[in-house]
Amino acid sequence: MEKLFTHELTHYSTVIVGNGETPQGEIPQLFLLLARTIVCCDGALDKLLHIGVQPDIVIGDCDSLSDEAWAKFKDIIIEDKDEECNDLQKALKYCIEQKLGPVAVLGASGLRDDHQLANLSILNMYAERMDLIMVSNYGIFSFIDKDTTFASVSGQEVSVFSFDGQAVFTFEGLQYPVHNRRFAQLWEGSLNKALGERFTVKISDGRGLVFREFN
Repeated sequence: MEKLFTHELTHYSTVIVGNGETPQGEIPQLFLLLARTIVCCDGALDKLLHIGVQPDIVIGDCDSLSDEAWAKFKDIIIEDKDEECNDLQKALKYCIEQKLGPVAVLGASGLRDDHQLANLSILNMYAERMDLIMVSNYGIFSFIDKDTTFASVSGQEVSVFSFDGQAVFTFEGLQYPVHNRRFAQLWEGSLNKALGERFTVKISDGRGLVFREFN
């Protein structure tokens, strides 16, 4: 399975871990294993330590950190009290300021559906400024603004989304073809399947979000 995601695993050298579902499974844990830098939102610290991973940076408002955590990790904690940004945004801003990247974001989905939708919207905004993907325990979300070909296997679940309804899409190598079409609704490009070893999403006049499942 990891062969399908070789590019992502080797390309995204910085990992941000959010306070959503704990990263589990082969691909998410490979991202953690191969990362050069792990930036952890403060609420996710205990989850990360529980799976045996120590971050390089802990960032957030830090209200939830125990005295023990402060004592142990004080040299890598960055306290940011900005109430206009959530901890994921603070981690993304830190990566931009420190020129860390490309960035894979883990732990930004699960537990609360509203947080997941908000996080996808945040990442779509930041994808205009940096090279990033979001990795859940079930697949990868890639943000694209140009024609992109992905490795795949026959039957792999694929969905394509447009946040603003302006992008024009053409699909090649997917079960349900699309030709020069705008999606007025978020769901219109979802629930497709790959036909073989690769598929291409062509895009113009906007940005798109492509989901590929792991299994």
